Amino acid sequence: MKNILFYKYSHIGDTKGFRDSQFELCKKLNLLGTLLIADEGINGCLSGTDKEVEEYKSAIKKISNFYGIEFKESDAKNHTFRRLSVRVRKEIVTSNFDVDIGNAADYISPKDLKKVIDNGEDIVLIDARNSYESKIGKFRNAVAPKIRTFRQFKSQIECLKKYKNKRVVTYCTGGIRCEKASALLRESGFSDVLQLHGGILNYGKECGNAHWEGKCFVFDSRGAVDIDPNNQAELISQCAKCNLPSADYHNCSLAKCDKRFIACQNCFEILEGCCTKMCRNELRKSNLS
Repeated sequence: MKNILFYKYSHIGDTKGFRDSQFELCKKLNLLGTLLIADEGINGCLSGTDKEVEEYKSAIKKISNFYGIEFKESDAKNHTFRRLSVRVRKEIVTSNFDVDIGNAADYISPKDLKKVIDNGEDIVLIDARNSYESKIGKFRNAVAPKIRTFRQFKSQIECLKKYKNKRVVTYCTGGIRCEKASALLRESGFSDVLQLHGGILNYGKECGNAHWEGKCFVFDSRGAVDIDPNNQAELISQCAKCNLPSADYHNCSLAKCDKRFIACQNCFEILEGCCTKMCRNELRKSNLS
């Protein structure tokens, strides 16, 4: 089994028709996962057998405006998604930035980034992901804005302007958010901006976990992965209850809370899937009523 992550900014005229054809293709190939389609392009994460995934990749590469599309692949024991969802959206990654994607920064390859860090050059790494992602893993000494959603990245520009005249490298999981984040920085007057080509997952494939700490959050059933499958990085996050190292995210079982929290398996069971004893007690009361 394989998991693939991919995106491509390229104009799609008939988004509904493209959505329908993509749904039928994925259904035919027994693929599960999520595809987001907008006038600006496609954003996807799918899982399936090696053969099914290769057939999908071959099919989408034949579409003229997706020439050069790149896939980040990882092995999986089973499907990493429970169902197939193909939706039309206003954006393929919600930002509300209103930036010109043509202003996205040039790429820096993983190997070149590693070399720059190895040499101790003066750069600033900016994490374009959400805080709950950077909490469990990030590049060492990276600047990680405190945001709950990518839409809030724009609100952090003033805080980031102290790096305006430095060499800045943005990064995210697979690269899609950095296209818009880097464009926003450049349009905000940042003088020297680059973006990590292929994101964290591509860096892990080419450079292992050098200069990386913790796990990489992924939006599927795995929750988090080591960027170097052959070398597990030391955890940097802790269980919210016992403070032992953990990178396992859960959503509170109390529906009205639904808070995302980190807990080791033992504490998760003790709290009966809740983030606190208070939520656990309230859940027990509701189950009795």
